[in-house]
Amino acid sequence: MQAQRAEGAPELLTRTAADVFGWDSLRPGQLTAMEAVLAGRDTLVVMPTGAGKSAVYQVAGTVLAGPTVVVSPLIALQRDQIAGLPGHGGPEAVAVNSAQGSGETKAAWEAVRHGDAEFLFLSPEQLAKDEVLERLAEAGPSLFVVDEAQCVAAWGHDFRPDYLRLAHAVRRVGGPTVLALTATASPPVREEIVRRLEMGDDAAQVVAGFDRPNITLEVRRFADDADRRRAVVERAAAEAKPGIVYTATRRDAEEYAAELAGLGLSAAAYHAGLPAGERSRVHDAFLAGDADVVVVATSAFGMGIDKEDVRFVLHAALPGSLDAYYQEIGRAGRDGEPAVAVLHYRPGDSGLQRMFATRTPDEETLGEVAEAVHDSGGPVGLDELGAETDLSRRRVTAAANLLEQAGAVRTDEAGQVRPEPGVSADDATEQAARTARARKRLEESRLEMMRAYADTPGCRRRFLLGYFGEEYEGRCGNCDTCRAEESPDPAAGTPTEGVTETGDAPPEHPAAAEYPAGTRVRHREWGDGMVMNEEGDRITVLFDSMGYRTLSLSAVTDSDLLTIRTDPGD
Repeated sequence: MQAQRAEGAPELLTRTAADVFGWDSLRPGQLTAMEAVLAGRDTLVVMPTGAGKSAVYQVAGTVLAGPTVVVSPLIALQRDQIAGLPGHGGPEAVAVNSAQGSGETKAAWEAVRHGDAEFLFLSPEQLAKDEVLERLAEAGPSLFVVDEAQCVAAWGHDFRPDYLRLAHAVRRVGGPTVLALTATASPPVREEIVRRLEMGDDAAQVVAGFDRPNITLEVRRFADDADRRRAVVERAAAEAKPGIVYTATRRDAEEYAAELAGLGLSAAAYHAGLPAGERSRVHDAFLAGDADVVVVATSAFGMGIDKEDVRFVLHAALPGSLDAYYQEIGRAGRDGEPAVAVLHYRPGDSGLQRMFATRTPDEETLGEVAEAVHDSGGPVGLDELGAETDLSRRRVTAAANLLEQAGAVRTDEAGQVRPEPGVSADDATEQAARTARARKRLEESRLEMMRAYADTPGCRRRFLLGYFGEEYEGRCGNCDTCRAEESPDPAAGTPTEGVTETGDAPPEHPAAAEYPAGTRVRHREWGDGMVMNEEGDRITVLFDSMGYRTLSLSAVTDSDLLTIRTDPGD
């Protein structure tokens, strides 16, 4: 049946795109991804912000028989996605979320049950509810879409553990085709998304280029926080509007917004501590063009936001990873016009980000959950575990995820957790704690990569794209380091306040060509890894056991540290 449906797929898809959505043509990669979905293949789509990822599920879902489930992390984003669908006879879309009244929720489920709604938008937390899964199973969805799929591989302080249980939800609603969408995924993150969502062995991966050449990349380094704060405010006030300022804390978001408002700008703070109504007001004002600057303390702001004219993205502190940084700066310049991304960096930032990046369940929490699972005498639900341990559902879910990843427990087809035979509660706790420590090393090394980007004397675009597995030859001419090299004026170099400059880019090592991004290697002590970046005389490798490590190519060649793997399984 899938093969028959796939026959003539390009014509069917392009006709649907034109007749239903009014699109005369499809962008590169969209048709390829749609065809894979129609053929029944689980599909991961990685496209920059503004490249039209949503069109993949909109067109394919319209063609497929049966409703399309779209897992979307934010209520505001769900609202925007529904509003972006065509009206007047186009496919109907509904949402089920915590902001709705019971009447609206009932009407949404009725529309799904009667086949009137093609798209149903849900948060991952909704899919943790048995009654939601039961209703979805009855509806028989044909497509299960995970939007903002990078959240499946995210473990920072904003991490939502229910993302890691979506694979169980897919099984419980009948195993529909899975479509994962993200603007940000380096090769290892792509592998993790495919693994976590249990996508098929023949899963298709459609990856568009990561380069956004219209965005100027710049880093300013500071020794003093007061100098940095002044520079952020001055830059936000001077740049063409609108723009976004990302901060590390809610307090900073409030203070920066107040300072900008004091200069006569329309500025507003946005963070998770605000009432839902205020967050919606700020979100809507920004979309409508009524806000010059939004100052935010959560990376969630801007996810899927349909605003093309953002002229700048400023970071008032060091992000936790290049994955997060690329996601956030990608919200600038979607119209193709010039935009700027400026990182205001102080070495002391890494302490706060390290705390955020390593918030995983502690050994005591893991032990409580492991013991409760074993004491249950059989399968047990997460809500029951929460009642037994007196832990929040979020903490129980995070602990259960780690225990499962460590092979200490498993989740059955009914979504219940049960111990693995032969694994005691103590052994389960130790296995999960080892997994947590490995994850901590990985997150800390991602932070070090962020610092390396901030400190690189080479082309920032080349460094950034190399991290995502995309080679970039030469220098871009549109970042601060390239402009400093091209200009004889020392004042044109990287602006620095009280920090010593890092010097010239290192010369390329003769062995650099042997280790392009994506090369799989094996280290004598650290085991298997993948080359993520090559910069002159050094390479950066992501090791399974140790996270990111930057190695001198001279040391690699002189000591024979690495073996190039020709087969991922060798």
